[in-house]
Amino acid sequence: MIKSAAAIGVAVLLVWGTVAGQEGDKAKREHTILTADDVKWVDAPPSIPPGAKAAILDGDPKKEGVFTMRLKLPAGYKLPPHWHPGDERVTVISGCFELGLGEKFDTSKAKKLSVGSYFSLPPKTPHFALVSEETVVQLSTLGPWSLTYVNPDDDPRKGR
Repeated sequence: MIKSAAAIGVAVLLVWGTVAGQEGDKAKREHTILTADDVKWVDAPPSIPPGAKAAILDGDPKKEGVFTMRLKLPAGYKLPPHWHPGDERVTVISGCFELGLGEKFDTSKAKKLSVGSYFSLPPKTPHFALVSEETVVQLSTLGPWSLTYVNPDDDPRKGR
């Protein structure tokens, strides 16, 4: 009985030490706190049609790991059908984002997503987007992030 109680005590200490070590590792990571005024907008990556602005809030979309990025899309903006190699997780921060699924840009198949709406798409899901008013969306997902256009002629990097 004493031996089994001692074994349980050792197991508890080992588990507690592992958990405490993980918490210590988390404490070593740098934190990110941004006010709205801290968000720095720049031209969006060249893989996105001109006119959009981007702000990296946390992480690096070019590297492995979690990142958070906002995209500011001007009124009338359209994003042709494309897909991403990894999951995409998006929240609508302002405006109205219209998302359509499929390989053809068909506005009749687009769903209007208002402020606070969220969507998550599995890897390689063809989709397109449009906005009628200035709209900000936030992507929180895993890098490295990229997009591939269904129709290569839609890629804004073509000819650059």
